[in-house]
Amino acid sequence: MFIQTEATPNPATLKFLPGRAVMPDGTLDLRDLADAERSPLAQRLFGVTGVSGVFLGSDFITVTKSDGEWPHLKPAILGAIMEHFMSGAPVLAAGSAADVIEEGEFFDPADAQTVETIKDLLETRIRPAVAGDGGDITFRGYRDGTVYLAMKGSCSGCPSSTATLKHGIQNLLRHFLPDVREVEAV
Repeated sequence: MFIQTEATPNPATLKFLPGRAVMPDGTLDLRDLADAERSPLAQRLFGVTGVSGVFLGSDFITVTKSDGEWPHLKPAILGAIMEHFMSGAPVLAAGSAADVIEEGEFFDPADAQTVETIKDLLETRIRPAVAGDGGDITFRGYRDGTVYLAMKGSCSGCPSSTATLKHGIQNLLRHFLPDVREVEAV
């Protein structure tokens, strides 16, 4: 099994590509060992000293470190990923599911058409680019011209995430939807 690694814009995060599907549907953002009970793969990764976050995407795994250096952590992480896939264990524990994107959304029903356009732009133009950097971004709400988005994986806590939101995503949404004034992370 060959696992590729890629740097992300977040220096505390690396993207691992195992060359196979990781999550068949949705994503899963796990921020601590208690959350990792949802995934045997994440449990193995949290067993590596220095790992503070695991994000599971369609065909990639993003690992965030709290301390340590990548040259020391990377071999242990690669070993944990390889052991997991070679064992045949499931990525998700029985009864677990990917994060539900629609949960907790808020917007005025009168803005339903605007929200539909925002979601379409997120799915077709923004999420694929963000996934390329080892993260995900999901719609959380829309109120008074402000779009609220949740950033996950390498995007969560990334030094360049504010620039991505304000200059990239905000400008794109404003271009297609003049009613959008700003974009905020939640």
